[in-house]
Amino acid sequence: MKVLQIGKKGNIKKYSAADSFLLQMEAVEMYMTSDIGAYLEAAGDADFIVCDAVAEIPAKLIEQMPNLKMIHSEGVAYNQIDTGAAARRGIYVCNSQGMNASAVAEQTILLMLGMLRDVCGGDQAVREGRQIDVKEGHIINGDLKELADCAVGLVGFGNIARETARLLRAFGVKEIYYNKKIPLSEQEAAQYGVKRLTLPDLLAASDIVSLHMPLNAATEKIADSSFFAAMKDGSYFVNTARGGLVDDEALIEALMSGKLAMAGLDTINDEPVQTNHPLLQCPEQVRNKILFRPHIGGVTGSSLHRSYAMIAEDIQAVTEGRRPERIVNGL
Repeated sequence: MKVLQIGKKGNIKKYSAADSFLLQMEAVEMYMTSDIGAYLEAAGDADFIVCDAVAEIPAKLIEQMPNLKMIHSEGVAYNQIDTGAAARRGIYVCNSQGMNASAVAEQTILLMLGMLRDVCGGDQAVREGRQIDVKEGHIINGDLKELADCAVGLVGFGNIARETARLLRAFGVKEIYYNKKIPLSEQEAAQYGVKRLTLPDLLAASDIVSLHMPLNAATEKIADSSFFAAMKDGSYFVNTARGGLVDDEALIEALMSGKLAMAGLDTINDEPVQTNHPLLQCPEQVRNKILFRPHIGGVTGSSLHRSYAMIAEDIQAVTEGRRPERIVNGL
């Protein structure tokens, strides 16, 4: 059996357990490229593809790999894989659902605390010798908030949002959530300490709104001008999900108007981000209202080890004639 790994070379060996089923297979590792011919030349006879969550796996590639049985994302995202083309050939598409839930939840809370406590501004003030001025300013204004002062609205309630809710309980936060799916049972809602509201009601009630949704045709730019207009004045916005969920121009306008106090962003549109990105070119008073992270919420050693354990389980299942556990294309 052969696996074509598309992404960062060395991931299979680095993140697989010593007894992993993956290490028993022939592996061809390649960097991401738009050259379908290169993939086919190197491993057109592969039985499995393991790919970076942002690697494009088009129909043109899927249709020319006669032995292909499964395509597995290293991450949670799989929107760059042509799931329909795979389904038509009976090829499973799987993802590593839940592999980064705890890591991204920690990043979400880091951004919340970073904004509420002005971590970047405070760090800069100390480095510039303005420590006492900043401290006295906060004492006079009383403008630093604790998480316990806030109602946090989680838009979407999958694995990451659930882990975020679990961690937030320790801060004494009032938590609300919105999702389109069947509401949590009373027992589950009590377990996570959350209350379900409609999206407009959640936006109006939340001091911090945090996105936890997949990116698809229904959710693209869901955070638009009407979304921000419905939020509380002076509230905070967090996105650790996908950059495409946010209308950048609408976000800039909400920050400029003061509708939003700050935004904490682990991901933005058009990655890899260049210095001419609109969110990096806006006026200084807006730039200082954005706390960026380089889309590394889920990039921990532990999450990658969990991912490769899931990949190995699913590949072994298919090899042994069983259904993999993490199918996302409806087979």
